Amino acid sequence: MIKPQLPENESERLEEVKKYNLLDTLPESDFDDIANLIAKVCNVPISLITLLDKDRNFLKAHIGITENESPRALSLCGHAILTDEPIFIVENTREDIRFHDNPIITGNNIGFYAGVPLINPEGYALGTLCVYDHVPRTLTAEQKETLIILSKQVINLFELRYKNIVLNKTLSDLEERHQTLKTFANKISHDLKSPLANITSLSQLFKEELLQENAKTNLEYLNYIEESADTLRAYIDGILKHYKSEALLEKDKKQTTLQDIYNSIKNILGLKSSQFKLVKEAYLKDINSAALTQILLNLVDNGFKYNFKENPVVSIDYSETETHHVFIVEDNGKGIEQEKQDDLFELFNTAHDKDKHGNVGTGIGLFTVKTLVNKLNGAIDIHSEIEKGTQFILSLPK
Repeated sequence: MIKPQLPENESERLEEVKKYNLLDTLPESDFDDIANLIAKVCNVPISLITLLDKDRNFLKAHIGITENESPRALSLCGHAILTDEPIFIVENTREDIRFHDNPIITGNNIGFYAGVPLINPEGYALGTLCVYDHVPRTLTAEQKETLIILSKQVINLFELRYKNIVLNKTLSDLEERHQTLKTFANKISHDLKSPLANITSLSQLFKEELLQENAKTNLEYLNYIEESADTLRAYIDGILKHYKSEALLEKDKKQTTLQDIYNSIKNILGLKSSQFKLVKEAYLKDINSAALTQILLNLVDNGFKYNFKENPVVSIDYSETETHHVFIVEDNGKGIEQEKQDDLFELFNTAHDKDKHGNVGTGIGLFTVKTLVNKLNGAIDIHSEIEKGTQFILSLPK
């Protein structure tokens, strides 16, 4: 018996074998089906899908035998992965000096072997798709071709498995980074709010003292300080609301009414019925009420903040199709220019420079709205006319 030599790239080859996470795994139907098929095509009692580990031959699929591994030093597959030919065939193992006294051959009454190296896209022979028979024989050209074709399908399964491994790791890394960023944003946001409040308070006290000393004192720079603090506070509040909004998606669906949501928004924003109107009542079944409330709250709040008319009015209307709820939030404000509508839901994009209170918009609120809508598998559109008003049409699946 002659033991198989190790490939020149053995250390790199072993790393390639391990990256697929297939060693010591349980049987899988996809691999078993290929092994079973090739056994029938070649009319043999034994077929295997193997992976050559450091000291053993691991049998990922095995038809005709119960063992799931064998010593690599005795493995015919160890010889097969060294060949430069597409298929390694030993027509009579009992007369081949390399195998005639091999315990695997004598113990299992093996007379024939054929194996195709399983070569991955990086060029490494990982193992084999192979067949055994108890008697010396040959394979037809069609059987050889089928063996080679199915070996490529085995490699495709390996690669699909590896891509899933990479994808799962990427998703895990992204989730970890997301949680880290979320924790960081919450920590920094909360830590910044207190100093900002102190800046505003001290600025106001300083202004009061200056005015007491001299009523004509120019307070322009102190006003700039307060305005900057308010703008930064708005960004911080927007960031907090954005991250907290994701928790709303985890809320269970429930039955509610649009009237209840309307009343909730009305109370939160302190609005009057004359300025905030519900056009049509609706019974909402199996809907994420918390997420819907947050979406409509943001839209209604914007409808008032950026409405410069003397008598601002915002309304919520409702309609439905067989498959979707449709909510329409409409205001009588100044409208939004067409060129700004396309990017309105992008992060930090705003339709207006400042709201009616003189505060600079952050562009986080509508980004949060779009994020929630997308994750609810919904859609949101905008229709706006200058000096007439804006409509946001929100569609959510039932």
